[in-house]
Amino acid sequence: MLRYLTFYFVFIQLSFFSQTINEQWVKEHYTKKEYAITMRDGVKLFTAVYAPKDTKEKHPFLMVRTPYSCAPYGEDKIQGRLYDFHWKEYLKEGYIFVFQDVRGRWMSEGTFMDVRPFNPNKKKKIDIDEASDTYDAVDWLVKNIPGNNGNVGVFGTSYPGFYSTMAALSGHPAIKAVSPQAPVTEWFLGDDFHHNGAFMLGDAFNFYSGFGQPRPKPTTIGPKEFNYYTTDAYKFYLETGAVKNFTKLMGDSILFWKDLMNHPNYDAWWKERDARTGCVNVKPAILTVGGLFDAEDCYGAWHLYEAIEKQSPATNNKIVMGPWFHGGWSKSDGSYLGNVRFGSKTAKYFQDNIEIPFFNYYLKGKGSIDKLAEASIFFTGENTWRSLSIWPPKEVISTPVYFNDHATLSFTKTNSTNAFTEYISDPSKPVPYTEDVLDHRTREYMTDDQRFASRRTDVITFKTTALENDITLAGAITADLKVALSTTDADFVVKIIDVFPDDYKYDTLAFGKGNGKEYLMNGYEMLVRGEIMRGRFRNSFEKPEAFEPNKITNVKFELPDVAHTFKKGHRLMIQVQSSWFPLADRNPQQFIDIYRCDDKDFIKSDIKLYHDEQHASSVVLPVLK
Repeated sequence: MLRYLTFYFVFIQLSFFSQTINEQWVKEHYTKKEYAITMRDGVKLFTAVYAPKDTKEKHPFLMVRTPYSCAPYGEDKIQGRLYDFHWKEYLKEGYIFVFQDVRGRWMSEGTFMDVRPFNPNKKKKIDIDEASDTYDAVDWLVKNIPGNNGNVGVFGTSYPGFYSTMAALSGHPAIKAVSPQAPVTEWFLGDDFHHNGAFMLGDAFNFYSGFGQPRPKPTTIGPKEFNYYTTDAYKFYLETGAVKNFTKLMGDSILFWKDLMNHPNYDAWWKERDARTGCVNVKPAILTVGGLFDAEDCYGAWHLYEAIEKQSPATNNKIVMGPWFHGGWSKSDGSYLGNVRFGSKTAKYFQDNIEIPFFNYYLKGKGSIDKLAEASIFFTGENTWRSLSIWPPKEVISTPVYFNDHATLSFTKTNSTNAFTEYISDPSKPVPYTEDVLDHRTREYMTDDQRFASRRTDVITFKTTALENDITLAGAITADLKVALSTTDADFVVKIIDVFPDDYKYDTLAFGKGNGKEYLMNGYEMLVRGEIMRGRFRNSFEKPEAFEPNKITNVKFELPDVAHTFKKGHRLMIQVQSSWFPLADRNPQQFIDIYRCDDKDFIKSDIKLYHDEQHASSVVLPVLK
């Protein structure tokens, strides 16, 4: 009899977990309620709560706060992400899901503010920020939603990643675990709209022409999309011209665009919007997640983890970085990006072995996280996960690779004198970021073939001979350039590239360009990391400086972290150029106000990269020994 009962319960359990999780399943097992939760200053935030009908045990919360809407609205309508993403596993576990429109967006009251600054010294009820809104919402939830166990987890990707960080800073004792994923962290130095001070025009205009439209009252109706007159993005941005022309297209109502135009340097306004400033004495366990090839926010995850490590050393702080595009850990299987393959379903590995066990442990007391490393990092090239005790690893040795004569790279300095490689940067013909003609910015460009750029005269290319041993990079890269230019300003783009052998090909057919046919991988020049630096900020982001024409000048800047192995037989390539269009706006190459200059102000610049014994340009690599 006992054996029969055991078999029966195992059968029932297996039947439950084998069920297809879809909208109908959610309606049968969950109840959706919508609430207007009052904040301390009286503003009400729209909140959708999906709670299990099962009352045999108490359930934890998983919360997403978003400016992108928690639609569909109506208690009879179910959000598709619950069963389309790996979140269906949390449904099986009986989590209470909470979605909230942040202040001033969609159906919530109040005034929206982009990356609202964190205020650690709140004294009055009117002193609010996203941390206090999270605190008030969580406090209401644990007191008013029946059947909860008093434990709250918060997660979200991109802008919701920023709100997750703010949740971690809220101080509410019920918040036990937080996972900021591709979190918006700092919008001048590295995230989304600026990289090292260079304005990321394509993403900024595309995003704010819709997202930034004012919403005078709560609504379920989204903003109108901008009507582009051509589906060729390169053509549109080039023909529209100077940034001031995009301001005219924006009109007068989009406030944050005005802020972008009025704060061209790294001033106090930008600094108080840095999400890292409040990361002191963080109480919840933190699992920061990001993509090695995140075209929107490759900076945020690395630097948020670093900030918590430094400012809150007692926090249980972990980081995961996989070979993913923006949100790819939940929107794909993570086995490839563009033409490059990673050998396994990396997103599935993350979901099953890291994220779900993380929340189950801290919110349900279920399982163990003993095997969860401080840093779980996927190394491309070798295509393996590494479990590390810290990031970057202590075994990393900063190793300069030098630009040399004859377009070569070497780990030893040259003994040449007055040696340089020269190119003309022409703003009327900026270097495209991709060879394709597209109506949008791709996410695949982060691993794209760079052979198209190697063939341009305004891109200078250096490479090693075929490597005799594997070289693994683990950490940030530093470009240390010695340049002279004929004008008073210029941008510098440095790209780290893995050149595959000429006889290289994948073993099996998979996704690629050309109507599903396998892309030609022979000699493929895979972009591993690229970054731009606005030259005027070479000494200070707060106080830009003009270049003295034709004077050799040091331009030194950091590229986001990498985790990549250049395999034996491959080559290491580095490209240098002065435009990356239309990812970044064009530099007029004069020391003038870029946001207000005219089309006529854009001029050519003759740029020399020096690589001699006295002026040895290099890129410092984080080589893992």
